[in-house]
Amino acid sequence: MQSTKSSTSTNNTCLSKMETCQTEGCGEPAKLQCPTCLKLGIKGSYFCNQVCFKGSWNTHKAIHKTAKSENDSNANSEKPYNPWPHYHFSGKLRPGRISTKRTVPAHIKRPDYADHPEGIPVSEQAMKGAEIKVLNEAEQEAVRKASLLARECLDVALAAAKPGVTTDELDRLVHEAAIARNCYPSPLNYYKFPKSCCTSVNEVICHGIPDDRPLKDGDILNVDVTVYHNGYHGDLNETIFIGKVDEAAKKLVRVTYESLQKAIECCRPGVLYREIGKIIQKHVQQNGGFSVVKSYCGHGIHSLFHTAPSVPHYAKNKAVGVMKAGHCFTIEPMISEGVWQDETSDPGWCVSLTGVAR
Repeated sequence: MQSTKSSTSTNNTCLSKMETCQTEGCGEPAKLQCPTCLKLGIKGSYFCNQVCFKGSWNTHKAIHKTAKSENDSNANSEKPYNPWPHYHFSGKLRPGRISTKRTVPAHIKRPDYADHPEGIPVSEQAMKGAEIKVLNEAEQEAVRKASLLARECLDVALAAAKPGVTTDELDRLVHEAAIARNCYPSPLNYYKFPKSCCTSVNEVICHGIPDDRPLKDGDILNVDVTVYHNGYHGDLNETIFIGKVDEAAKKLVRVTYESLQKAIECCRPGVLYREIGKIIQKHVQQNGGFSVVKSYCGHGIHSLFHTAPSVPHYAKNKAVGVMKAGHCFTIEPMISEGVWQDETSDPGWCVSLTGVAR
């Protein structure tokens, strides 16, 4: 028991208002207050003396158990959601909850992995090690059409991206935009990827899974959209700022974009694929001392989502092949303001920088 002399001023004020003993049938002026109730933040619990307090203990103590249970419940609800408790996060970003897999109407043409139980692109695996495909005019036009539709889907997502909006909501918009254009969202079920686009925030390099984390002011967001239309894929992505970002973020994204444009300018028949990485790395190092992520590359794309050639973005790479008219491939420089090394999260998709950087 705690006497009124050792109570806080708030409790003294309560007692000065002639609180009465809560023991049933007593009604005497209260002089004491239950110390356990004080610790648990329970209001009231006044007694006139130790005799009344001890006499009421068997019934009174029940409110302690109830209060502790409520406090524990509140404490648990305040803990951040973490589906990967054994994964070491390099930065401040944490995953959110992933919604259920979205469905695609049966009438929409889909790639072979769409309905595979493990999401395996059998046609891609059969073409591993093959020469770079030269697309004829009809095939080139099919890729252009798919890419234009993918751009429209991407624009829908970017228009909605702002503080407070979740990346899962952006995924929903991309998914519905693709369906409305008679397209299959290519990432969905590709090696069991659970969503229709990739959303990579801050230290996440690529393959971020859309979830219920709201975007925050100052975030850097990359949205990567690919759609499959009439048997061909169109793949593109864009990085944007959410709200106001710092000058360092602006420089990082600007230099990355400039490196992409310089790489595109060099592309023509007869150029070695390994030259692309040389151009990109030279620019990002000269204009900010940034690092180039080495684990992920650009790739060939047409009727297959990922195929030859492999297009590294760093210098002194060993990319095989020479550009020819009719080749179709992506260039996707991933640039870091810190280290280039990366690590993959527990589910095997989300790729983040190992250092605290973007």
